[in-house]
Amino acid sequence: MSGLLRLCTAGSVDDGKSTLIGRLLYESRGVYEDQVRSVEAASRNRGAGPIDFSLFTDGLKAEREQGITIDVAYRYFATARRKFILADTPGHEQYTRNMATGASTSDLAILLVDARHGIREQTRRHARIARLLGISSFVLAVNKMDLVGFDRDPFERMRGEFRALLEDLPPSGGRTAAMTLHAIPLSALHGDNVTTKSARTPWYDGPALLPYLETVEAGRALAVGAFRLPVQLVLRPDHRFRGYAGQIASGVIRAGDAVTIWPSGMRSRVTRIVTWDGDLETAFAPMSIALVLDHDVDISRGDFIATTPLHVGKRFSADVVWMDERPLDPERPYVLKHSARSVTAEIDGALALNQIGRVQVATARPLAFDPYAENRITGSFVLIDPATNFTAGAGMIADAVGDPRSAEVAAGVAARLARAARDAATDRAAVDAVRDLLEEILT
Repeated sequence: MSGLLRLCTAGSVDDGKSTLIGRLLYESRGVYEDQVRSVEAASRNRGAGPIDFSLFTDGLKAEREQGITIDVAYRYFATARRKFILADTPGHEQYTRNMATGASTSDLAILLVDARHGIREQTRRHARIARLLGISSFVLAVNKMDLVGFDRDPFERMRGEFRALLEDLPPSGGRTAAMTLHAIPLSALHGDNVTTKSARTPWYDGPALLPYLETVEAGRALAVGAFRLPVQLVLRPDHRFRGYAGQIASGVIRAGDAVTIWPSGMRSRVTRIVTWDGDLETAFAPMSIALVLDHDVDISRGDFIATTPLHVGKRFSADVVWMDERPLDPERPYVLKHSARSVTAEIDGALALNQIGRVQVATARPLAFDPYAENRITGSFVLIDPATNFTAGAGMIADAVGDPRSAEVAAGVAARLARAARDAATDRAAVDAVRDLLEEILT
């Protein structure tokens, strides 16, 4: 069982997300005494009874006035069995983009539905976003069961409907992933099945919400899979040391391992793994390290150091969540930020605010990437409007599109240049061949 679980809540407006999370924090002692006193005073002022649990997460003044969640509220709490990072995300359609922000770092999604209303369009939209972002563990929290007399029939109906919905929503890139669903009937207002089993649902034989979250296996195994290090900084304190620093996105690296630098395709070998606390023999995600290689190679911020090939190309398909009030315009260039590298990009597609769709992306320079379904770090990007510097969209790469250079780059730029010169019949032809190849690589 992972020691840390990142989770988010989602669903439609007024399904009770903030109340559920507030009670979860309160009963697990995840709030300070001064917060409790403040919420108790605010609850009395609003005439909401002894305590309004939603106020523990609805921190903005506008949220408390309107009774809705606008921004993503992050909360950190722990029990004797596990630590949690929880994102309470908005339910209102206007703030769908904020839900995508909270889900992007989550391992598990709690989808709330009102027992009286069932699964609504916004719930479906949130489920789709969660699946696109690679979440495969879901809790269906059928809330407000007290308002339907704790009747089993609506709960079973919603569970079946939601399972069918998830099965129709493949993850980003169309790849299949093991999906788990656990449905819980509860009342966030009265505490039924939140932290302890409720006597009012004798027909439900599963655990309450908190005990389930304490034991579920939903963490992403970052240390499993191919090694990926996005280079954030080249360290050169003096002429004797050159290190390539960054946070490991996935996989494990050991001193002596052979690595390749992407997108150039140059090869080298790790001689040292340097950290603030000293050298290591082995490092794994998500550690921050600096690698020293056995010879000087041309590596810049935004490159990747990896043990297996990445896709390299200038065209790919992606699922994009559009976050800008100004619609996506295929005629306008955007700045695409992928890991630590920024390039100009053209987007073939049309999306409006809060819409999600598959688009084709063409970048000015080649990028090294994995599909998002394989690697969350190397497969994601954001789109920035260069006129306003506003983050206009968030994207998940699905697949490379028609770029045969992906396979060629694996041979390495230096090897390709040498081969082009060697195969030429004359010195003049060699110069022309190298010049043409450089133009192809750099444009």
